[in-house]
Amino acid sequence: MLALERVGKTYPNGVHALLRAISGLDTPSQGRVLLDGEPVMAPHEKIGVIFQEPRLLPWLSVAGNVGFGLEDRPKTERHARVAEALARVGLSEKAGGWPRELSGGQAQRVAIARALVPRPQVLLLDEPFSALDAFTRVDLQDHLLDLWTDLRPTLILVTHDVDEAIVLADRIMVMRPRPGRIFEEIEADLPRPRDRQSAAFDHVKRRVLAALDRSLARPVRVDDSETKTSAGAALWW
Repeated sequence: MLALERVGKTYPNGVHALLRAISGLDTPSQGRVLLDGEPVMAPHEKIGVIFQEPRLLPWLSVAGNVGFGLEDRPKTERHARVAEALARVGLSEKAGGWPRELSGGQAQRVAIARALVPRPQVLLLDEPFSALDAFTRVDLQDHLLDLWTDLRPTLILVTHDVDEAIVLADRIMVMRPRPGRIFEEIEADLPRPRDRQSAAFDHVKRRVLAALDRSLARPVRVDDSETKTSAGAALWW
């Protein structure tokens, strides 16, 4: 079980961030990250990360990249798990190829397979599909959900795409910016696979958009005794 106890990270330039602290890539400036009751102080074998860019190692083959986190496993097991992961993302024929030979969508599918093949307990996703075109983004969301179904790790996703949040998440945290603070939690209690065209999907989307609008509201001085917000005051459905 993943637990965050008042976690925050402030960099020397004043930027506040969170996801790298959860992953163990950075040490929190405050609070603690716990996994099964143990503090996370460094990259952890039970925590996988998918970044906005694939970050594949150019000197390794596609199969070598997927199996990078399995070096401690027997060779036969490693090869079997890599082959299965590549088959699930539709890239079996690319196993012996090189990252430079892949399209952007293919490279991100390799990154997804690499993150999930060690069977992590927690998977962190930092806007993993934002650099891709809309068709590829939807395709990779479906690939991710297909792979997630096997082991169902806890997913923590950072995204600016409202539809993506509703497709992938069961709990959506709308954040205030700079520094990030939780403004509102919205449950996306929809059956899977989720129909992006359904009335239920649209209802959740309206709630998220309304919360986003309110989260960005700024106080506006009307007179000496009254303040109003600049946005979102009437955006309830």
